Amino acid sequence: MSKNSKKSSPRVSSLASKVLRDKESSAIAKSLAASVISQAGSDKQSGAKMETKASQALQDKRLSKTTRTLAASVVSQSSNER
Repeated sequence: MSKNSKKSSPRVSSLASKVLRDKESSAIAKSLAASVISQAGSDKQSGAKMETKASQALQDKRLSKTTRTLAASVVSQSSNER
């Protein structure tokens, strides 16, 4: 399996940190934010389940721009083979 060397950008990592600290953030936003943070300083790739969750979030127009931004980051760091 090939490695994806993309990492979360400082801007998106900061956004993810704010989401995790916000008591009002949705469960999906917090889940995506945690994935973004875990990928910030490493070569970790998104898992298949998280990639699916992020893909669904991107397609859901009811979700906030913040949640969809986090989802886009997670998808961009998924395995190149999926």
